[in-house]
Amino acid sequence: MMARTYCPTSDPGPGARGLTLPGTRQQDSPGQPNGVNVEQVAPQDPPPPPFQIQPAAQGPGPGPPRQTWGGEYEFLLSCIGYCVGLGNVWRFPYLCYRNGGGAFLIPYSIMLIFTGLPLFLMELSLGQYGAAGPITVWKCCPILKGIGVGMLLVASLVSLYYNVIIAWTFYYLGMSFQSPLPWSCEAPRNAHLCKNASENGSVFSASEAFWNEKVLGVVHSSGLSDPGPVRWELAICLLAAWIIIFLCMLKGIHSSGKIVYFTATFPYLVIFVLIIRGATLEGSIEGVRFYLTADWKRLQSAQVWNDAASQIFYSLGIGFGGLLSMASYNKFDNNVIRDTLVIAIGNCCTSFFAGFAIFSVLGHMAWKKRVPVGKVADSGPGLAFVAYPEALALLPGSTFWAILFFLMLFTLGVDTLFGNMEGITTAVIDEVPSLRDWKRKTLFLAALCFGFYLMGLLLITEGGIYWFTLIDSYSTSFGLIIITLFMCIGMAFFYGVNQFCQDIVDMICRCPPWCAKLLLYFKACWVFCTPLLLLFILFYIFLEMYNTVLRYGSYEYPRWGKALGVCMGVLCCIQIPLWAGVAIFKESGTLTDRFKKSIRPLNSWRTGNGQRDVSSEVIDVPYTVNLTEQDFTGQEWQSGGSSTV
Repeated sequence: MMARTYCPTSDPGPGARGLTLPGTRQQDSPGQPNGVNVEQVAPQDPPPPPFQIQPAAQGPGPGPPRQTWGGEYEFLLSCIGYCVGLGNVWRFPYLCYRNGGGAFLIPYSIMLIFTGLPLFLMELSLGQYGAAGPITVWKCCPILKGIGVGMLLVASLVSLYYNVIIAWTFYYLGMSFQSPLPWSCEAPRNAHLCKNASENGSVFSASEAFWNEKVLGVVHSSGLSDPGPVRWELAICLLAAWIIIFLCMLKGIHSSGKIVYFTATFPYLVIFVLIIRGATLEGSIEGVRFYLTADWKRLQSAQVWNDAASQIFYSLGIGFGGLLSMASYNKFDNNVIRDTLVIAIGNCCTSFFAGFAIFSVLGHMAWKKRVPVGKVADSGPGLAFVAYPEALALLPGSTFWAILFFLMLFTLGVDTLFGNMEGITTAVIDEVPSLRDWKRKTLFLAALCFGFYLMGLLLITEGGIYWFTLIDSYSTSFGLIIITLFMCIGMAFFYGVNQFCQDIVDMICRCPPWCAKLLLYFKACWVFCTPLLLLFILFYIFLEMYNTVLRYGSYEYPRWGKALGVCMGVLCCIQIPLWAGVAIFKESGTLTDRFKKSIRPLNSWRTGNGQRDVSSEVIDVPYTVNLTEQDFTGQEWQSGGSSTV
């Protein structure tokens, strides 16, 4: 049950004496409006207070206040930069390629309409209304605190390997200053590959050879059990990437919000140029046809639906806690419905149009190799680092365009990883507000980034790409879907979908009427469409998980590798029942009473009044009441009565 909050003052006044304790019987007394008979005391001996109300020990102070965005456009562009990232130009194309081209677009669109948009709005609204991170915000429903912890683990797994992509980008960026480009046919080391491709067809193109041999060194590893030594060039690039992320996190959202005016808009120019150039290549039409043609049989596979769901969550950042954290720094009256439509639809359109750039290049590569488009390259996470460099090598002034392109990938990666890391740090700092102090925050961020760097070294060994693919495949799989499913069910049925819609209306009260009408669509999704679709995908995934083979190129993952991946997903979603048990155990009464109490908001859950930080003003724990002898004077107490407030 939500406890009432009392704010005692130095002069409690006559009203303070009227506070009634449970189990007491008041006596009528003349001159005492509240019915409490107080013993008369001489004027020179001032009466003591009726009782002393002291809050339980709270530990260290809350620390400095939370930062806020400089304006709504900074937040909007920051979210665009967070969502429009490497998932659009790196992950979406290879998932689309792996799942039959156009066949992937059908479940992708369905997942966007019925899960992506509703869950995106739910996270933005929850963060903005609660003004708290992924863990603390569940004061609205304490039994669901495990959702926030699960989000924290998902964000940690994704951040662990996401910065490896930025390290690859750094490496390519450094190599782009050479002329000719080291992955082009003009480079002497690639002459035999290009000659074979033009005469009889070659198994590998120059860009594929550079990626597998020079960047990854995967040709020297036999699989998961044979990682080999660390690639020192990538280790330096990874260290530089984490140093940059550390500096961005240290500045905070107020300073980084100024940079997004460039980082969120610059990538669109480069993608547009690549689309124009790709359309002029021989064989590009076949690649585009493969991209838009649907193989209906592929829709029977659970992998297609799983990949579509995970890509929606991955590209929009749903379930990672980053959106929730970024929205928690918003002004209370920001229009979250407008932001949802602009960011989510813009993000998916970016993925769709970026696909034209990469598939036109794949069509050209297939034309050169004289093979079908579906067999032109490995459908793994390195596809973008094969097809895009291939296109760049064909452009006039290829060195300039390569520098520009990999600089774009860098900005995309940093924006997205900043959002992921913001979700992690906000969750921890909101739980431990003293870390907002600059010195403590610096040490905390330094330790966090260095820990991620050390763990990431496994992913840049000669066999690191196998571990990379394993984490990428399972970190955003069924575990993430279960987290988002419980988030949707919890807000719709525990917190209350009507109350949640009213909270959104309170925030967007000054928006056009269409915003409120659109809430009917979101309400139907939260209650019915989204949970059912997520349950359908989960059922399909578990049904075929045992028979689905995980591959990287020709390498087939062993059973113990798949079991390890399943454990990653279980580790994330098992936090929900664990923390639910903790919340129920903390309450008192019967099991039913405990459950009812654990789904009710705490005192410090904000009431929609627009205040930004109420954590230092509201106490969630019961008070300790110390009664003096004067409090018992002239009063009759019932035996066995309670003396707690």
